[in-house]
Amino acid sequence: MTSTSTKPDVTIGPGGTRRPDLAARLKTRLRSLRARLERRDALVEAIRGANASLHPQRVTAWLIDEADTWVPAPCWAVVAHDVDGDLSVLADRGLSPELGTSLWSVANWVLGQGTELCSGDLQHDSRASAGAMGSALGFPLACRNRTVGVLVGLDPEPSTAAPSPGPSLLAAIRAVLEPAALALDNALTLERAEALSVTDDLTRLYNSRYLHQMLRRETKRSMRSGRPLSLLFVDLDGFKQVNDNYGHLAGSKALGEAAAVIRGCARESDVVARFGGDEFSVILPETGTAGAAAVAARIRERLSSFQFLAADGLSVHLTASIGVATLPDVATSTEELLRAADKAMYRVKAVGKDGIYIAQE
Repeated sequence: MTSTSTKPDVTIGPGGTRRPDLAARLKTRLRSLRARLERRDALVEAIRGANASLHPQRVTAWLIDEADTWVPAPCWAVVAHDVDGDLSVLADRGLSPELGTSLWSVANWVLGQGTELCSGDLQHDSRASAGAMGSALGFPLACRNRTVGVLVGLDPEPSTAAPSPGPSLLAAIRAVLEPAALALDNALTLERAEALSVTDDLTRLYNSRYLHQMLRRETKRSMRSGRPLSLLFVDLDGFKQVNDNYGHLAGSKALGEAAAVIRGCARESDVVARFGGDEFSVILPETGTAGAAAVAARIRERLSSFQFLAADGLSVHLTASIGVATLPDVATSTEELLRAADKAMYRVKAVGKDGIYIAQE
């Protein structure tokens, strides 16, 4: 059952001004909006606008711009599964923390049902989750027989009735949203394919291909700006024994756990990659020797104290040998920086493992 508010069809805006509620604003635009969306060139314009970019965020930003011209809601947002498969807000306008519960409530219902949600008062709407409030419009972004995202319009204030577009306008909206959904699906598919091409399947870190690409880019940027660039080489000591004692499946799990530990020691701006086998690399932009040594120490400490394969009832402990190299201190090119970090790591291996060595001039 969908409840509606008994409040008048105006709400109090900033400065005490009175404005029509969401349902009333939609009602005043029904005829003109229907005429606009039913024009012959409306679909062509939608196809052109939605496909102007191959970036999901730009496609959804265009869609929000369009929706805001349809109905001036205080908030418009597009929710879809991002490149990692997580349900995320890809674009929004006017989204505030107080509207978060309402947004996810509408988005989850529309994704689950595959149909529109028009509510005058989410607080008393059986389709909404606890804590949702205000009035809402939710449109599925459907293509290829599935819902790829949701376009949500929100007003923190309830309306006197559900803001219903009516059958003919709803059909026109669906027709315009379909090419937008198709463009979004294509953009997300491309983004996922690009992510897979630079991601290590086992650890979900970047792969060595991406590491070399980013290291070349950061080297050029460092040389232009005069800011330092550091590189860490991390090798897990005695990892072969994990495979020998517990099997390769356990070894793969341990590598995934080590990757998570190393990633947790780095900043968002750092690039963490699996170099190959049980070796990892970390690119530290704008980081000198002292900062890089601190990150290396953090990685070494957390790896040595971590209990690997605990979920399998095991207690495996690993240490790491870490080489540190900084540009321009010991290198002037990408290749020199790689060699310096690699030699520094093997220097640790040669003197007993479980340590850190900083490349010298």
